[in-house]
Amino acid sequence: MESNTGTKAGTVGGTLLTICYNIHSEDVAKTIVLAGIGAVVSFVVSLLLKTLFKHFKK
Repeated sequence: MESNTGTKAGTVGGTLLTICYNIHSEDVAKTIVLAGIGAVVSFVVSLLLKTLFKHFKK
């Protein structure tokens, strides 16, 4: 079975360009802000759990 790398590259490139064309800058900014908030919340919760486990371990 032969694979045509040109066809695969064209398909992937076309798909990526279509996705990039349909994504609006507001969506990108909202995604960045939400990802940042999620990272901060995750970090704070992990610190809180670490502290609680240390407290109950004693």
